[in-house]
Amino acid sequence: MTKNCDYHEDEHRQLIRRIFAGILSFIILILLIVFLVWIILRPTKPRFILQDATVFAFNLSSTGETPSSTMPTPNTLTLTIQVTLSSFNPNSKIGIYYHKLDAYASYRGQQISLATELPQTYQGHRDVAVWSPILYGVAVPVSPYLSEILRQDQTSGGVMVNIKVNGRVKWKVGTWVSGRYHIDVNCPAFIRVAGNKGDDGFGVSGPAVKFQFLQSCVVDV
Repeated sequence: MTKNCDYHEDEHRQLIRRIFAGILSFIILILLIVFLVWIILRPTKPRFILQDATVFAFNLSSTGETPSSTMPTPNTLTLTIQVTLSSFNPNSKIGIYYHKLDAYASYRGQQISLATELPQTYQGHRDVAVWSPILYGVAVPVSPYLSEILRQDQTSGGVMVNIKVNGRVKWKVGTWVSGRYHIDVNCPAFIRVAGNKGDDGFGVSGPAVKFQFLQSCVVDV
């Protein structure tokens, strides 16, 4: 009885080892196939271009004093800008899904507009996608440091605003779709502004002003 029990236990252990080895070999094979497909196809990140920007308003408030206090009121920035962004998929065998893309304007690292959600898009092989979001911010508080830099930029004739896009992308090869990857896009845009002498505020208002850029953007995936 003891020999038979030992024999069955050894046989059971060997069966478990074979099953474990088979599962491990299958996982390694799948990972190897995915790795080889990835190396052969070599997915390339999309190329973004800022085509133009139409500025409806870009105004920095003047600094003043409240009637009941000698403390200056906070400077605020109000802007409305419509931008045209295009994306080119350079891959000949890989499609790109864009998920939860948000576009906003930034100045010197400070977000100065609300985030505008872009529609989800599938971009085929060597295809082009175009978005035209409107970015706006109403009375966005601006620190005294940035206010001073804005006024210095005014003397040079313009302000460097960064149009940014954040979101997720997926790669599609045949019927296989990858997991989500984070994408960051940064597009510099030089916007000309004007100020009035004797006024601490400045900006663009009234008729819309359109700026043509065709500016390449920095893309990180």
